[in-house]
Amino acid sequence: MITEKANYYVEKFGYDVTIVNLFQQDKDVNHYPLSNKVKQINIGIPYFSQYHYKYPKRLWLKWQLNRKIKQSIKQYVQRIDPDILIGISFIKANKICKVKCKAKKIIESHETRLFTYSEFNTQCSILNRIYKKIRKYCYFRAIERNADAIITLTEGDKSLWKRAKRVEVIPNFSTMYISQISDCTPKRVIAAGRLAWEKGFDRLIEAWSIVCSRYPDWHLDIFGEGHMLDTLNTQANTHKAYNLTFHPNTSNISQEYANSSICAVTSYYEGFSLVILEAMKHGVPCVAFDCPFGPGSIIDDAHCGFLVENGDISLFAERLCRLIEDEGLRKDFSKAAIERANTFDIDIIMNKTKVFYEKLFNET
Repeated sequence: MITEKANYYVEKFGYDVTIVNLFQQDKDVNHYPLSNKVKQINIGIPYFSQYHYKYPKRLWLKWQLNRKIKQSIKQYVQRIDPDILIGISFIKANKICKVKCKAKKIIESHETRLFTYSEFNTQCSILNRIYKKIRKYCYFRAIERNADAIITLTEGDKSLWKRAKRVEVIPNFSTMYISQISDCTPKRVIAAGRLAWEKGFDRLIEAWSIVCSRYPDWHLDIFGEGHMLDTLNTQANTHKAYNLTFHPNTSNISQEYANSSICAVTSYYEGFSLVILEAMKHGVPCVAFDCPFGPGSIIDDAHCGFLVENGDISLFAERLCRLIEDEGLRKDFSKAAIERANTFDIDIIMNKTKVFYEKLFNET
């Protein structure tokens, strides 16, 4: 999203844009094509090197690295002298807010605040949990006190920034090229995302174990990579979730959407689900848990897909079965999904961003 936005700023709006990467080095290759009009500075701070060491040495290195980050941000912001300074949460966004400069400071919250700096490891010590709570409080307080504006992706996330000076909701968009629209006839359900806890594939497997027993001619294909692959495979065997295949990441996910009839999203939380938006652009209706906060901001329940109460696995399975049973409903949802996805067109979203930025910049 950062790359797409930067390219649009320089190509469409004629803005002068510089991207400063704290951790990327010059030898690293950008994952996404960046316009040659966008300036790029790679500082290359080895922040994660601290984790190679045990305490107390790790604390000393952490302090040194954070000091280096603070100095580098200050140095490059003063050199660039921007009108607008954008920090991307959650990595060091609080450091951006504390830089003294003329620029309007904006923090883009790309994941829900609810889970930023949240601790899911219940095995850590009491002191560790206390430290992390303090760090989380200080992080958000610094942003709320010093940022001129917060940009969130959803209304749900906006409601959590109660002490911020200003909060604007500007959702993401997808520029994925659509070569083919699904006709919603393949007996195939698709899911995509990192094989990590937050994506909730454990919940999908449990739901699919119900579905596949009723519709053994349907197949579930999950595209993604991550450390949970072996765990999820074991779970699939335990739950007798048949007709399920894990696939590595693909450069042609568009074709995979087009060859599917339903998309399943079982995340525990989302900032904004590009998977849902991409599927809907292909005319693929989605069944998703109404988790904080992404799916509910995209899916119009029972019109272009189904939103399911978060965590209700049996109802999720029933909604999948409902779409499997009714091809006419799938096709009705498909048409509505495409219409809904069109409201997240890049030109619509970026022009909204432009209006907000320029209004903020012109305020004294």
